[in-house]
Amino acid sequence: MTSAWKKSDWRAKERIQMPDYNDAFALQAVESRLSCYPPLVFAGEARSLKAKLAQVSRGEGFLLQGGDCAESFAEFNADMLRDTYKVMLQMAVVLTYGAKVPVVKIGRVAGQFAKPRSSDVETIDGLELPSYRGDIINDIDFTPEARIPNPNRMLDAYTQAAASLNLLRAFSMGGFADIHRVHEWNLGFANAAGAAEKYTQLANRISDSLDFMTAAGINSDNTSSLHTVNFYTSHEALLLEYEEALCRIDSTSGLPVAGSGHMIWIGDRTRQPEGAHVEFARGVQNPIGLKCGPTMTVDDLKALISKLNPKNEAGRLTLIARFGAGSVVDHLPRLIKAVREEGANVVWSCDPMHGNTIKSTTGFKTRPFDSILREVREFFSVHNAEGTVPGGVHFEMTGKDVTECTGGVRAVTDEDLSSRYHTACDPRLNASQALELAFLVSEELEQRVVERRKVS
Repeated sequence: MTSAWKKSDWRAKERIQMPDYNDAFALQAVESRLSCYPPLVFAGEARSLKAKLAQVSRGEGFLLQGGDCAESFAEFNADMLRDTYKVMLQMAVVLTYGAKVPVVKIGRVAGQFAKPRSSDVETIDGLELPSYRGDIINDIDFTPEARIPNPNRMLDAYTQAAASLNLLRAFSMGGFADIHRVHEWNLGFANAAGAAEKYTQLANRISDSLDFMTAAGINSDNTSSLHTVNFYTSHEALLLEYEEALCRIDSTSGLPVAGSGHMIWIGDRTRQPEGAHVEFARGVQNPIGLKCGPTMTVDDLKALISKLNPKNEAGRLTLIARFGAGSVVDHLPRLIKAVREEGANVVWSCDPMHGNTIKSTTGFKTRPFDSILREVREFFSVHNAEGTVPGGVHFEMTGKDVTECTGGVRAVTDEDLSSRYHTACDPRLNASQALELAFLVSEELEQRVVERRKVS
């Protein structure tokens, strides 16, 4: 796949949704420094994730991918990272209980610093400035100076990503994720929500099972899977100068690996088969995600499958469907048919966030919880009808007590949005909404388990 591929080949392709830096020498200096830094992730970790996603593609696992829409330099702190990690652990427990298979946990973290935008400019009070494209590129402050792309921000992004990974590895391997602590992962502000009560009941059942296992001689001291978890990172590989600088050759296989994250994905706006982003992603050995929106054609999908996974490796390619509530049945079946015609091994995942963004009556960009839930249900319904595997879900969410998506048990209204609207870009589910959605997805998974048992 990579015999004639070089990590800089993307530079000869059409580049979109990427900044034009004013100072070429400063950019070159940053790229040179980054190319000497250690990779953030390692080839063996990426191979491990690919193997787990291969299980997901066969229905022997389920993918939970979630985290911030765009990571912020200003808001970065250990408590924020810990609380989002807690919610991911809670969601994974709920989904594992429903699906009766392992849940592969991938965070949108330690690299999700760049965002594509629908317009190159923003206008406020008659002043037009370049759009904010994520902290790795420019600053969210609405001033001419802040919006100038600054290559030095890549170094700040690397530093924050390294710190995030250090803490996440400590959480995952140091006992914080021990299943015996399942009650401790609750967040205080979410406790009043109905989903929290259901979670407590589930945690009680898990604790009872653990007591039985302990009595039988199985505990955290002699069974590592009870007190450690595998947690992987992912982001949209949008800023290719950063991606190229962190690309490394795996000493074991001699093949290139993206050192910026365990999994990288290509966005719906940058998935041109002959474009720069596809050119870079096709050459690295990491698992690759591909966002599939309503404009994805069958011919483009087949071309992208051929480019991104020519060896048809299970676990290599995840198709992340994002159509919008009410539109899944119009688009997903034709893409499933195209995958069947190619005989392609893929993971099907549902992103119910990006197709359901609206403007509220109060002027805030938001996402109605009911629309998010509807798209998830439509995703499962189509796969059930097609006899294919609904392999995962992909959410923008946070452990912070935000009011950015309307609805849910706590019934966030349009009027509530202004009280705690903190996102740097797109609206996110808060902890109680994310946990509520996990239970609803779990119900879909439980039903599939029941149906499989009837057939067998």
